[in-house]
Amino acid sequence: QVQLVESGGGLVQAGDSLRLSCAVSGRAFTVMGWFRQAPGKEREFVAAIDWRGSRTRYADSVKGRFTISRDNAMNTVYLQMNSLKPEDTAVYYCAATTSLVILTTANNYNNWGQGTQVTVSS
Repeated sequence: QVQLVESGGGLVQAGDSLRLSCAVSGRAFTVMGWFRQAPGKEREFVAAIDWRGSRTRYADSVKGRFTISRDNAMNTVYLQMNSLKPEDTAVYYCAATTSLVILTTANNYNNWGQGTQVTVSS
């Protein structure tokens, strides 16, 4: 049974940092991604990483502030979030796919975690 379990969310102040983790069990996936969904808004792409960790992609809104990484030995993907802003407030979801290329559309990911809440106060 495939499971993706996120952790690391919380309530922080603007300018603070958080690191999200996503533990994967059941199988390995080539491409891992992070998405987020704020209240009343559609789920949006945040970042993704390929199997080797050599290729990454980021949403323009988080470039330079967020870093995605993965530890295949630990079957875990991370999202380091620095210089957080109130507009980063959302539920963050880990997603996985067996694609050979990095994808940024939620519909291309068929495995999802339950989400972790990140709230950034001003």
